[in-house]
Order: sequence, then structure tokens, then C-alpha cells
Amino acid sequence: MSPRRPFRLGLTGSIGMGKSTTAQIFRAFGVPVHDADAAVHALYGEEGVAPVEAAFPGVAVGGRIDRTLLGARVLGNEPAMKRLEAIVHPLVQAREQAFLENAAAAGEPLAVLDIPLLFENGSEGRVDAVVVVTAPESVQRARVLARLGMTEAKFAAILARQVPDSEKRRRADYVIDTGQGLDQARAAVAALLRGLKQKLGVAGDKGDGDA
Repeated sequence: MSPRRPFRLGLTGSIGMGKSTTAQIFRAFGVPVHDADAAVHALYGEEGVAPVEAAFPGVAVGGRIDRTLLGARVLGNEPAMKRLEAIVHPLVQAREQAFLENAAAAGEPLAVLDIPLLFENGSEGRVDAVVVVTAPESVQRARVLARLGMTEAKFAAILARQVPDSEKRRRADYVIDTGQGLDQARAAVAALLRGLKQKLGVAGDKGDGDA
């Protein structure tokens, strides 16, 4: 008999909303997190190199995909982006499946799938519930424009590819607001985990936000 699959909580949010920080909070509470962006970064040095280089010759440097060179080829080019996604998404999902199998084998009742473009890519079916990380627009803008190399034009281009924050919040099962600081976000995650623990009938303090 195979181990019971953990409850899959999808974590998403627009750029600058605090999703990565929220993922770290889940980890601090002992919940395993699969980071789709980190998976892409890893496969650009492993199984993704050959197919991506074949589709976009010249983007592999020293046995790794150079993300700057690749970005120059696909950003603003929708057909190229779709071609890249058709290569990368199945590879990311294979890593995600392995992560879930390991979590099941470890007896984890809950696992977080950190999927930045969850709604944009129609990935709701990969999770059992969705938590959206949000913040006021002014906070989001200040965070993003403080990043090295970020410009107003680049920020606008990124936002144009993302489902609006208001729509994400409308479609979410849970919402975490990071605009009030780390302590408030941590308390919100703790409350969410306590509620999920009760819903799932999880005994003990594993993943209940009391850590």
C-alpha cells in the first residue's frame, strides 16, 4: 500500500508581494516546500540544458543555461516563451512529483507547492487549496523597484504577464498579507496551519504553526 499523499497547498502571489518570505515561514514551521523557481534554476544546470539549448542555440554556457541570454531570447516574444514553457513545465512537474512522493514516504500531512504563475499557467488542478500572498500596491512597487537592475518598464512588463492581484485574491482559498511586516505574516501563516491541521485531523504539533 502506497503512502497517503500529503495535502497540497499551492502558494502563489504577484512579484514583490512577499511570496518567498512566506515560503520561508512555512519551512520554519516544519512544512516541506517545493520551490518551482528553484527547480527551474536547478534543471538549467542538469536535465534541462540539452532540450533548452536545442530550442534556443547559444544560451548554454559552460554546461549551464545562461538565464540572461535565455531571457533576451524569450522575454516579449510570446511564441518563444510558449516554446520554452513546453520544455520546462514537464521537467518542473516531474521534480514536483518526486518531492510529493518523498513527503508522502516521510508521513508529511501537508506540503506546500510554491508556484509563482499558478493561476497564469492553469495549475490549480495540481493543488488541493491555494494561498495567495498579497501586499498593498505601494509596498509591492517599492519592493520591486528596489531590486538590482529593475526598471519601471521591466516591472510593467512582468505585471502584464501576471493575473492581477485582486483576481488572485478572489480566487484564493487563503490570503496572507505581508504588508504589515514579518510578525503579522508569521501569525497569519500560523493561524492558517492551525486551521488546516483541524481540517485534516492531524494529531500532534506537526505543521500546526506552534513551532
